[in-house]
Amino acid sequence: MRTLTKLNQEATADVSADSAAARHELDGRIKGDGPLARDTVPYTNAHPHAQAHESAVKHVTGRAAYIDDLSAPADTLHVAMSLSPVAHGRLTRLDLDKVRAMPGVVDVIAVGDVPGHTDIGPVFPGDPIFVEEEISYVGQVIFAVAAESHRAAREAVQAAVVEIDEQPACLDPVAAAEREEFVRPTHVQQSGDWEHALKDAALVVEDEQFVGGQEHFYLEGQACLVQPTEDEGVVVFTSNQHPSETQKLVAEVLGIPFHAVTVEVRRMGGGFGGKETQASPWACIAALIARRTGRTARVRLPRAEDMRATGKRHPFHNRYRLGVDEKGVILGGEITVIGDCGYSPDLSDAIVDRAMFHSDNAYSLGDARVTGHRARTHTASNTAFRGFGGPQGMMVIEAAMDDIARRIGEDPLTVRKRNFYRPDRQTTHYGQHVDQIALLKALVEQLETSSDYWTRRRAITEFNADSPIVKKGLALTPVKFGISFTAKHLNQAGALLHVYTDGSVMINHGGTEMGQGLHTKICQVAARELGLDTNEVRISATRTDKVPNTSPTAASSGADLNGQAARDACVKLKERLFDFAHEHLYPDQGLDREDMRLEAGHLIAGHGESEQRIPWGELVQAAYLNRISLSEKGFYATPLIHYDRNVGQGRPFYYYAFGAAVAEVSVDTLTGEYQVDRVDILHDVGDSLNPAIDLGQVEGGFIQGMGWLTSEELKWNEAGRLISDGPATYKIPTYGDLPPVFNVKLMEGHPNSMASIYRSKAVGEPPFMLGMAVWSALRDALASLADYAEAPRLDTPATPERVLMAAETLRAKYDAWPLKKGGV
Repeated sequence: MRTLTKLNQEATADVSADSAAARHELDGRIKGDGPLARDTVPYTNAHPHAQAHESAVKHVTGRAAYIDDLSAPADTLHVAMSLSPVAHGRLTRLDLDKVRAMPGVVDVIAVGDVPGHTDIGPVFPGDPIFVEEEISYVGQVIFAVAAESHRAAREAVQAAVVEIDEQPACLDPVAAAEREEFVRPTHVQQSGDWEHALKDAALVVEDEQFVGGQEHFYLEGQACLVQPTEDEGVVVFTSNQHPSETQKLVAEVLGIPFHAVTVEVRRMGGGFGGKETQASPWACIAALIARRTGRTARVRLPRAEDMRATGKRHPFHNRYRLGVDEKGVILGGEITVIGDCGYSPDLSDAIVDRAMFHSDNAYSLGDARVTGHRARTHTASNTAFRGFGGPQGMMVIEAAMDDIARRIGEDPLTVRKRNFYRPDRQTTHYGQHVDQIALLKALVEQLETSSDYWTRRRAITEFNADSPIVKKGLALTPVKFGISFTAKHLNQAGALLHVYTDGSVMINHGGTEMGQGLHTKICQVAARELGLDTNEVRISATRTDKVPNTSPTAASSGADLNGQAARDACVKLKERLFDFAHEHLYPDQGLDREDMRLEAGHLIAGHGESEQRIPWGELVQAAYLNRISLSEKGFYATPLIHYDRNVGQGRPFYYYAFGAAVAEVSVDTLTGEYQVDRVDILHDVGDSLNPAIDLGQVEGGFIQGMGWLTSEELKWNEAGRLISDGPATYKIPTYGDLPPVFNVKLMEGHPNSMASIYRSKAVGEPPFMLGMAVWSALRDALASLADYAEAPRLDTPATPERVLMAAETLRAKYDAWPLKKGGV
């Protein structure tokens, strides 16, 4: 299997880009349209929709422009921030006179210099742009400096006199929940009599777990460039997943109308949710500087400041108590999730809701109550991250599956399959009917066979019986992930289509490109509808003055929403051209209007001998000369979805995406060190819009999910300062962490049952949760120390230290020390 990344590496290694000719050859090889394309890009012919990323050549040759690459006027100002050194306290004195006197300083701003709103909370209030009096976390912005150079700005920040009355900080979400210190009210979802189900159960299984957070750690950190316009407005170039929200907040901070602010996003060097809400503060600060000085302002956060000042994936503390029958089938029970939200609401209400929605994963909970708390702590406000709370919610039920299996003496896969949604139990605890349950069953069975699960299980059991120190583990875990924003109003999108008189096409939409291939897929949608090659279609940067009031590119909805909006625009224009052709180009032919179609760069009317063909370019020219509009807007709103939070019931998701992964690990139980030996993945994307890109998303999502659960550990000291604030102390997966055997396939022959864009399914977030298989496999390996009678508690990230402690706990309990058995 060859992914886009591997393809790009091969192409770059094989071809020198030192000369124009070589660069042209390289472009052709990666695009699939050059002289060597047939030999170098075989997969482009294997599937009609498999195409390279529209910016692939720019990525691998360094020509893709990110915010810090943008040209700016020579007098551009550089902005630096003063960040709070304490987690909780009161600002008692702020003297900025020495800062203003520092060399190169042009402007200094604090909360008193903001002409408009000072609270920039994205959904609920609670996020001040600058500290006014109360300090709520280490890294909170106190003031900002604009200077002639980045160095001058950073040096000037240090000259301020800042006095703070430090107060005790709360860093424990469980303690905060016990004191009812919440950023938003507690929410409950319930179905049936859960207490009765627990009372009548043959077995009650209960436990708790801590699920760690995660740093986004994108290649491009928070950055923006803001230019003042000739009126009262600004143009904001930003690395940002939600341009419309940034437009709104910048306008409110400046006290100007929304139309005076234009926000543009061409691409991001990674987003993962961290730039959905938390890219806006920096744009607001830069906009203030730009308007006050009349000069362009640039913000680029250094990595350590970026990590301290911005939120992470929410850590969660989960608890469950489930009643099961003698076969391990869940009858009902209760699940409680506590999200560590940081100091403010941000998106935590929806994130904890999604954790609650996904606390069932692929299993029927029966009569169940799910409770979600939103705890306030003195850390940066935690925010969106790939999966948006879903992964944290799934972890609780996957832990329960392993625990139930050990209690009844069955293989965990057997117990999982018994608990899958099935015809007699097909409704979730929040009232949604689960479609395509047969697909989930077929997908797991296909992976079970292709990965040779049961043969490997027997071999691993035999290996562990004879190996006192190194233990192997195996796990197959499923994924059922709901697709839609759970805030109903966000499920809408717009697009703007232009056809120029030479026949070339420009499409714009409200989604943003962060490397996931959204723009590529939208180009493919337009080309498919208009019967053109994708080379004839170009995408323009996302801008708020082209498509207004857009939703964030999040919730795996980018291609679903914007693809449908782009298709709507194309269909409208196509129908207009058909009407024109029928009336003006074939008036005497008697051709049926319904026979017209756009294919292979032509308008085709009729069939067989009566078929008429007009080249696309001629059709466009004729339409223009006859004053037919060649521009169209499109719009789409997801149907059917609804959710009543008052009763905790509804249909929050348009459909579900499924997947499953098998992971095999080897664990040194004397050191806690381990390696992932093999991974097999089968993932459901419906009828894929672009299998090449979707495979890359599945691979990348899995690795990122594996990193979250194994190596990526966030650490704060007792004073509330993040100490894992760079690559030396925060470990994301690297090339060396890839499993030596890594088999990834897309499920074929199962289109989406709902009317999504070309019956495809979202692929951004669901693969992330496939990483749970690695964590479950680690627990499986450790369970062998107890002769598979118990699965140890293994909080995440499951670092070697945590794995070692879990191993020692089991050995002490089961007297399974290798030295006592003569194993060493």
